[in-house]
Amino acid sequence: MGVHADAMTVLGNWKPNDPHQESLRQAYLGFLAAREDSCDRSCAAGHITASAVVLDGDKVLLTLHPRVGKWLQLGGHCEPEDGTLAGAALREATEESGIDGLTIDPTPIHLEVHPITCSLGVPTRHFDVRFAVHAPAGARAVRSDESDDLRWWPVSEVPNAELMPMIDVATSRGSHAARNGDRAGAS
Repeated sequence: MGVHADAMTVLGNWKPNDPHQESLRQAYLGFLAAREDSCDRSCAAGHITASAVVLDGDKVLLTLHPRVGKWLQLGGHCEPEDGTLAGAALREATEESGIDGLTIDPTPIHLEVHPITCSLGVPTRHFDVRFAVHAPAGARAVRSDESDDLRWWPVSEVPNAELMPMIDVATSRGSHAARNGDRAGAS
């Protein structure tokens, strides 16, 4: 199964609790059905991307994005070798953080479509699918060339309020997972 088929399955099975997220889920499914290339960065109409809300207890790891100029979650484009959306998010989180041993919950936590001029150099849209990722306790992040800065932030002090809806879902799911011992690794 490729990332496109996985995206159809994952988003087809996901049941968000928020009506806005449900509306976005339906739009993503329509986009995926209409475009076989919707997970490829070469799809100029827009493309599916995969992001990771990396958590260590009550801290979240954010990157100062060089093109956007804001603190954001880690993530990026799906690559041809990615078999799943969760795998793409985990790969991006590992590459951008330098942290080994990350674990991911393969169920999405949040969707967002945003305009961006990405690596194609032309205006497009990212149909971002976001996942909760857990770092080993006390993990030390190492900034990659894809970031102007990389920093752990207390959840209560996140510098970009736009991130709070997905962080709230990620932290509540993480608390549930920790109580039930079901934090799963995925690739």
